[in-house]
Amino acid sequence: MEIKIILDVAIILFSGILFGRIGKLFKLPNVTGYLVAGLLLGPSVFNVIPMDMVDSFAVISDIALGFIAFSVGSEFSLDYFRKVGLAPIIIAITEAFGGIIFVTAALIFFGFDFKLSIMLGAIAAATAPAQTIMVINQYKVKGSLTSMLLSVVALDDAVALIAFGFATTLVNMMNSSVHTNLLMSILSPIYEIVVSFILGAVGGVLMKLIFRWFKKQSNRICIIIGFILLTYWTADIVNGSPLLACMTLGAILVNIYEETDSVVKITNDFTPPIFMIFFVISGAGFKISALSGIGVIGLLYVVMRVIGKWAGAWFGGKVTKQEKKICKYLGPTLMPQAGVALGLIVVAGTAVPNYAAQIRVIILCSTFIYSIIGPVAAKLALQKSGELVLPPKQKPNDLASQNQ
Repeated sequence: MEIKIILDVAIILFSGILFGRIGKLFKLPNVTGYLVAGLLLGPSVFNVIPMDMVDSFAVISDIALGFIAFSVGSEFSLDYFRKVGLAPIIIAITEAFGGIIFVTAALIFFGFDFKLSIMLGAIAAATAPAQTIMVINQYKVKGSLTSMLLSVVALDDAVALIAFGFATTLVNMMNSSVHTNLLMSILSPIYEIVVSFILGAVGGVLMKLIFRWFKKQSNRICIIIGFILLTYWTADIVNGSPLLACMTLGAILVNIYEETDSVVKITNDFTPPIFMIFFVISGAGFKISALSGIGVIGLLYVVMRVIGKWAGAWFGGKVTKQEKKICKYLGPTLMPQAGVALGLIVVAGTAVPNYAAQIRVIILCSTFIYSIIGPVAAKLALQKSGELVLPPKQKPNDLASQNQ
């Protein structure tokens, strides 16, 4: 069994490289190619990666999400926030609540159960940074829109967790058969956020202290990996948010350590194979047959969430008087959804047990749809904003002259 896993990892990496290159031919981001590779290799098509293997690779997903969260947090410089003020916080709130309001209102309008509508609306607030971060890293995108995007997605999870906590409390109060402690239900998401910030902050300070004694790159990569994994694990053990904890780890480090750029470079050099495995496995875990069960409610969720986040980001940009390109193009970059949203499925199913299976199908299907379309939308938005500039195609004569 162990030797088979080694072969499977090799197949995953080679297929990721191949489909990443094929994606480039169609002007698609690498991450889209990785997801398609996983879909083809998974149980839905060729079954090279069976479902039990997808489950056994869950630890790779956790590691990848930890590094992604750390990467997002490392963009959280206080110097940047001093310059832009409260804008990222306000926009994170408006885009999250845009998704909540549009999804909830649309489902209620079309006659779906009120409690189900509230739970799906709350889940709609969550945004996954993974695919968008991959696009930014692939094309080395920089600019005011990119900086705002990184700040907003870093804050998004906190807003989504708080909103979901209140939504769960409201639904539990409506369930006559469920007796819940209102105060504890309200404090639960707040505890999750606070304990995650504390863990990340302590980890960031300790990492800086240890870096004083270890200067070699080989030692530092071990320290970075160790702290990210330890922070992720500890947050999970104490019922915090591993993603928020790792984001805070990166955010604290970038503000107290002068050589953060070298740390980020080391991390970026180490993570490509982990991210590739993560996205290929994510694609393999989706069952095409599930799409038939998404129904009208699923289609409404997919469409209204996108509209809501786009409208919310535009409104937040206008209120905070941001550049035109931020108001116009931030919304499409917030489409992907995974991580936190998938984690909330179980809690939502407990609040409305009669709809647990339906919620699972809707979120899993929408996650895959967003994963395929989201990176493409992010790339186009960043390109339209002028911050993603593709290198000009070289003519054969130019290539020949370079080789001479």
